[in-house]
Amino acid sequence: VQLQASGGGLVQAGSSLRLSCAASGRIYSSHVMGWFRQASGKERQFVAAIRWGAGTTYYQDSVKGRFTISRVSATNTVYLQMNSLKPEDTAVYYCARNKQGLAYEEAEYDDWGQGTLVTVSS
Repeated sequence: VQLQASGGGLVQAGSSLRLSCAASGRIYSSHVMGWFRQASGKERQFVAAIRWGAGTTYYQDSVKGRFTISRVSATNTVYLQMNSLKPEDTAVYYCARNKQGLAYEEAEYDDWGQGTLVTVSS
């Protein structure tokens, strides 16, 4: 599976963005799709994940209530709706697939997209 992330950009604090991640191959119901982010000089961190079949979602505490992960099975696309953006959300955002199930560590994910930059100005 190849993953193509898009939708990043430069926005002001309080704005919204929606990131998309299109998968070229099939995603099975047992797979988990996740979003991670990496700020400059920091390690990549978990943001959100969704079980492809059940649609169950998981979030990092700092984004709960502001970000929403969703998927459209028919198009093999996962989204990250980001509202009330803060300067500390500035990072390169990556989508990833985990064939084994839910995990919060990047090492557990098998396939990665190329990343899309989100910059939030204050």
